[in-house]
Amino acid sequence: MSRILLSLAVLCISASALAQPYPFQNQALSPEERADDLISRLTIEEKTALTLNASEAIPRLGIKAYDWWNEALHGVGRNGSATTFPMPIAMAASFDDAMVYDVFTAVSDEARVKHRIADQAGPIARYQGLTFWTPNINIFRDPRWGRGMETYGEDPYLMGQMGMAVVRGLQGPDDSPVRKLFACAKHFAVHSGPEPDRHRFDARPTRRDLYETYLPAFKDLVTKAGVEQVMTAYNRFEGQPCSANDYLIDTVLRGKWGYKGVIVSDCWAVADFYIKGRHEYVETKAEAAALAVKYGVDVECGHAYQAIPEAIKAGLLTEEELDRNLKRVIIARIRLGEMDGVDPWAELPESIVEGSAHKSLALKMARESMVLLQNKGGILPLSTDIDIAVVGPNADDTTMQWGNYSPIPKETITLLNALRERLDGVNYVKGCGHIDGAEPIKDVLERLQCFNTVIFASGITPFLEGEQGDAGGFPGFEGGDRTVIELPQVQRDLIAALHEAGKKIILVNFSGSAMALEKEAEYCDAILQAWYPGQMGGLAITDILFGDYNPSGKLPLTFYASTEQLPDFSDYSMKNRTYRFFTGKPQWAFGYGQSYTTFKVGRVRVKGGKAIVKVTNTGSRDGEEVVQLYVSRKRDKQGPIRTLRAFKRVYVPAGKTVQVEIPLTEETFLWWSEKDQDMVPTHGRYVLQVGTSSDPKDLRKRCYRF
Repeated sequence: MSRILLSLAVLCISASALAQPYPFQNQALSPEERADDLISRLTIEEKTALTLNASEAIPRLGIKAYDWWNEALHGVGRNGSATTFPMPIAMAASFDDAMVYDVFTAVSDEARVKHRIADQAGPIARYQGLTFWTPNINIFRDPRWGRGMETYGEDPYLMGQMGMAVVRGLQGPDDSPVRKLFACAKHFAVHSGPEPDRHRFDARPTRRDLYETYLPAFKDLVTKAGVEQVMTAYNRFEGQPCSANDYLIDTVLRGKWGYKGVIVSDCWAVADFYIKGRHEYVETKAEAAALAVKYGVDVECGHAYQAIPEAIKAGLLTEEELDRNLKRVIIARIRLGEMDGVDPWAELPESIVEGSAHKSLALKMARESMVLLQNKGGILPLSTDIDIAVVGPNADDTTMQWGNYSPIPKETITLLNALRERLDGVNYVKGCGHIDGAEPIKDVLERLQCFNTVIFASGITPFLEGEQGDAGGFPGFEGGDRTVIELPQVQRDLIAALHEAGKKIILVNFSGSAMALEKEAEYCDAILQAWYPGQMGGLAITDILFGDYNPSGKLPLTFYASTEQLPDFSDYSMKNRTYRFFTGKPQWAFGYGQSYTTFKVGRVRVKGGKAIVKVTNTGSRDGEEVVQLYVSRKRDKQGPIRTLRAFKRVYVPAGKTVQVEIPLTEETFLWWSEKDQDMVPTHGRYVLQVGTSSDPKDLRKRCYRF
């Protein structure tokens, strides 16, 4: 009898032990302790599975399947309907990082809702997770780069400010025990075209260009905004692939900057190590996997990491090196609440996804992004009793407005939609396609003979410029990039003919990059740069055209006069690139943008560690101006002509004056140091330049010693 009782007791103890959670399931322990325990229980094959972006489930330990790959470039992308905001290059034109934060707070709300729905339905698949691979903070150094539309322009400071706003909006409060989402700084580093060469290109900028132009935004996101992921680029840097680069990863990212988060590879970038015709850096898949793991790439997007067990068996990699990376991966999933089924945002209703509040925010963002480049004789705003014809390939193109890496919104308001809602009898004559499909010009003119004013919806589309493989190979375009920055000839010919016919032309240009519009500036009465403005773009444009909204956008990149002004696309030297180093005369300068009112910036004073200017609205309409602070050093002949170090968007009522104060901090005077081989606060003589664009004629100057 006693033996039976003893056996029953042992069985009860065993059952009780099995009912207890493993330590890695105990939420009272730290994420680090939980990760260590889980790693101790995994086989090499299971560890390998967890390092792939499409991580398989481990049922015996209760680990769910998870896919790291998700997109939120300007809305929750590639996962059905969601609010579609303007492309990042358009948001950059707002110079409004506070609104960018609001936009990505809305995006993260929608992301949590969509993840909750997906999690309830089954295993988390691609584009359903909580780890988002945005923002793209590569410098838009050349307007021919097809993916430049994904970035926040050509200036390192502006890129950093906007990128940090994205990260903070996506990831939520720093003090939350559960991260709302993970953002990702990509593509690290020195990556901005040409697209067709990205899998074999070796970028070799000077150390000064590296630290002065290509790295500042990454440093901001890592050291100030606490970004949780960094994605390595496809290209090589100084001979080594970016996903196995000791200088970028060890010396800079994890060394100088102290980054502790997850590093992910761009998709199939590790395979580029050994694929013929690409880097050809190693010979085998196992060697490639071993190198990337050794250099600290924690999650691979692709399949090369499937060879990790082979690499360990061959002595190319140790299990301890794999465990080091895997610990970061597991900690990340714990901190997102994903492994525990914890969701502090579970009360967010499904109705917010593309709901009225978020569409209103998309409209507001689109309005602020529009840049009025020209307004001869004050032709704008238009009167509602005017007879208008609409011409051009982008007047009624919904998918063009979405941009790339986009949601698919349920509602999109095109320019033609919005005009027809506002006016009766709007006549639409397409006239031509984007690059071909021209109607006979005499037929177009005949159909427009009763109209004196024409709104011409010009530009290109994300099907012409974009990522390698996404955009078509048409004349003037190559592998996603452009070879020329002028409008396609078919559009230029039609605009010229309309001008010759005596029409007043309001050009509304759609593009994700700078366009050379030298002749169009001569032919057209007004030019509005509309970018790829998202689902509410058409309404935003008409609000500006008819004066319901006073335009306030500023160019986040230089609009050159012609392709001939550009250096060799494949040269990563910053010499004669962007407003910071360009010595020619652009069509429109970085930071430029007109209003329906006029502003005057007073002299620059310095007091109490601040640059102070008075801004007066000298016109008859209330408006917003973006006050910009640039810094230069006359004696530094190799440095930037001027470089943006602060901006403030200010509202000024008609006839009123406001005082704008801009703090002057050590970061205002970060400058290249040959001794330190880095950007450091540098004492000496500077020129402070404050005004409404980077054009010298729009700036007020003051010498200053820091």
